[in-house]
Amino acid sequence: MAAAGTIPRVWKCLAAASAALMLVTGSAAQSVTSRRDPVSRLDVRLATGAAELQHDGSWGYLKSVLGNLDISTDSQILIFAKNSFQAPLISAERPRALYFNDDVFVGAVQGSSLLEIISVDPLEGLQFFSLDQGKRDRPRFKSERSSCTFCHGPVNTWAPGVIVATVFPGPDGKTYTRPGALFRLTDHRSPFEDRWGGFWVTGTHGRIQHRGNAFAADRAHPDQLDRSRGSNVTSLEDRFDVSKYLERTSDIVALMTLEHQTMMTNVLTSVAAQFRASETFPLPDQELNDAVDRVVSSLLFVDEARLESPITGVSTFTDTFPKRGPRDRNGRSLRDFDLKTRMFKYPLSYMIYSVAFDALPDAARERVYRRLHDVLTGKVTDAGYGQLIPEQRRALLEILIETKRGLPAFFTL
Repeated sequence: MAAAGTIPRVWKCLAAASAALMLVTGSAAQSVTSRRDPVSRLDVRLATGAAELQHDGSWGYLKSVLGNLDISTDSQILIFAKNSFQAPLISAERPRALYFNDDVFVGAVQGSSLLEIISVDPLEGLQFFSLDQGKRDRPRFKSERSSCTFCHGPVNTWAPGVIVATVFPGPDGKTYTRPGALFRLTDHRSPFEDRWGGFWVTGTHGRIQHRGNAFAADRAHPDQLDRSRGSNVTSLEDRFDVSKYLERTSDIVALMTLEHQTMMTNVLTSVAAQFRASETFPLPDQELNDAVDRVVSSLLFVDEARLESPITGVSTFTDTFPKRGPRDRNGRSLRDFDLKTRMFKYPLSYMIYSVAFDALPDAARERVYRRLHDVLTGKVTDAGYGQLIPEQRRALLEILIETKRGLPAFFTL
């Protein structure tokens, strides 16, 4: 029951959230051709004949879709938890495959009649699509906005979100429940011992423990996973037929990157929707400042889980991912990994280059830049920002000034 005097505020927030959802998902009548996300742009090219998708007998259009969207197969993540509307097709022996770049996420299941895709639109946020895997002359993407937001909608307060979650999987991949929790979203702040339940994970991580590659044998005690065969796994060949996948790995570094990226995507799209909603339903300035600080603290990896031992992937992802972004005159990039004590060498997210960041409303982006500049110049050291030493702050400023387009004039050393 709401406390006396709070009901009008609750209704106001619900109305604002509803307006925000319309702003980020668009009206039902809006066509795919009016959007600017990568999948919608590709769909227009398919419609006009400017692009083609090639079909193969093993994975349908998957390889061609990844190629057209510039998604590397070494980003492959394999998930055996049955947390998908395609659950009947997913198992430990036939895990769901996920591929991603900065703006698109593609899911594929063996034997499925469709691909699942999430694409980031600069103004409308997350867009959900499917692609029929049946061979045809001119395949087209289908919008799945209404059906997918049923699960993805509750992830964020203000906008649908991308889900990377840890679960308690049984031997058949079905999720066991623990009192008060079916799954938990994970990101770069999550303790490693809580991560990746329901995922296959390849790579070495020393004494760090995680839930990947393990099953709960007892439904009554789902926390009791058999982790004995789950640590420091470098090959999955003894677990299932990996030759049926585009890669033979479910790389730990790619998975860590995916967790961080989904968090940043969700934060950016949610805060964008919140600011747009505030133009119609004004929100308290402190609430908007808190939203800005949420963006900045996420960008700067505040409360990042520290690595107790080095992480080493077994795919080419660790080498190819850093090559996908800009470098300054000294060869430094925000995409450079550390993987010894922390995830990235330079603790400022590469998602600052993303379309989701650039599409923040002007008022939000201006506040984010001012807050970020205050942190990097040492004017603000509280709220967890004191973890940055002066050398790191200067390096991040230098990299940003040389590599980030559209920085405001006040963004100086």
